[in-house]
Amino acid sequence: MIKIYGMPTCPYCDYVHEQIKGREDEFEYINIGENIRNMSAFTRLRDTNPVFDHCKEIGDVGIPAFVFEDGRVSIDPADAGLIEYGTPGACSIDDHKNGRKGC
Repeated sequence: MIKIYGMPTCPYCDYVHEQIKGREDEFEYINIGENIRNMSAFTRLRDTNPVFDHCKEIGDVGIPAFVFEDGRVSIDPADAGLIEYGTPGACSIDDHKNGRKGC
């Protein structure tokens, strides 16, 4: 199962939430704004994982965050199979380096 940390006020998180409807056996959506425990878990993840380094540089928290069963963390929805690699909506570290918002 892939855990997705997101927040309803993030437009891209809302898109991701729509994509996983009916796929609850594959994904667990964790709303980081729902309670302090969820926010703390996400903050710990963001602050200790190098995948967020470029997001921090440009002032973006980089949500949604995808956490895989093997412990790997990604900010790219293509990694989670929610969007095809190379499509306009795909997010990558390079996008963040270049200041792209919304992913």
